Amino acid sequence: MKLGVLTASASNKAGGMFGVMIGQSKALNAIFKTKIHIFGLEDELSHRDQAGWGALPVTTCKVQGPGMFGYSPNLVPILGEAKLDLLHVHGLWMYTSIASTRWARGEQKPYLITIHGMLDQWAIHNSRTKKLIAGWLYENTHLRNAACLQAGTMAEVRSIRAYGLRNPICLIPHGIEIPGNTTFKEGEGGRTRELLFLGRIHPKKGLVNLLHAWYALQQDGNARIREWVLTIAGWDQGGHEDELKALSNQLGIQESVRFVGPQFGADKKSTYSGAQAFILPSFSEGLPLAVLEAWSYNLPVLITPECNIPEGFDAAAAIQIGTESNKIVTGISQLITMTDRERQSMGARGKQLVDKKFSWNKIARELHSVYQWMLGLGEKPDCVLTT
Repeated sequence: MKLGVLTASASNKAGGMFGVMIGQSKALNAIFKTKIHIFGLEDELSHRDQAGWGALPVTTCKVQGPGMFGYSPNLVPILGEAKLDLLHVHGLWMYTSIASTRWARGEQKPYLITIHGMLDQWAIHNSRTKKLIAGWLYENTHLRNAACLQAGTMAEVRSIRAYGLRNPICLIPHGIEIPGNTTFKEGEGGRTRELLFLGRIHPKKGLVNLLHAWYALQQDGNARIREWVLTIAGWDQGGHEDELKALSNQLGIQESVRFVGPQFGADKKSTYSGAQAFILPSFSEGLPLAVLEAWSYNLPVLITPECNIPEGFDAAAAIQIGTESNKIVTGISQLITMTDRERQSMGARGKQLVDKKFSWNKIARELHSVYQWMLGLGEKPDCVLTT
């Protein structure tokens, strides 16, 4: 089997999607010796981050015109020259959607699309007019003609069906590379405890309401909040980080809120290792990898139902918060009144959940069975839903 992986960005510019693509591809190559070639659009991080793919071949194509669309005239010919058996596409709404449709039509070969939360209601309503136009011009055709769509959660399955798509859907979660020998660091000896957000700094993450909640906690007289600092780590999108910094200064909480910028590789590991809890007050997610990563570092997490990981609540590995500031306040108040031992136990339950359900070996085996079925070489796997 020769598999092509197609993405708008084959670098850390893709955010959490980058780790998903690398994890899937490396596991498939290691377990099944699948021949995999990565295809993406060239961006400012492409060459720097190419080493992350290891020995897998990566081809990036130059973009002409607006970067947000990613038109690349060489992409379709390069895909055709690769003589692929099938194509696995990650993400929507860019020229890569047109390229995969044209490749499939010309080669008479199937493709699978991993949606990555991009059909969730919040995501659809964000830049709604542009997406309506893109859907009419090319994206709806791209989606309808896919042999299979991948959803990470049942909530995402429902979003795909609500969009009107009736394709087979493989329900396969994303995974993470699980670090070894991680331990929970208690905030003893007067050391400041750290509540961490790590991810794309975008309005949908709910960080404005988080800052308002942090301000309210500073004002309510609970001395325990003085033992904590809020760290916001990640890559900025559209200048939202500057808006958050300005809000932090306006609210007068800048002394207890840290902005540390993008965190990759060893820096990211250090950031997770230094925290005592993790928060994601998001309005919309597919399957947020940062939450899985936080659990892998034994951290208790605070998440909204919109993060679509109900398993975390079921396993008592997460505190449920809402997207509104007052509900974030309630969740953080619960966190800071817990003992270090209680927070440690909650994080350990999250680590057990990640080890059990989100390992790349398990996920790669399910994906491989879907590929075999798409090529007519196997039966329909149990993870494929047709209704």
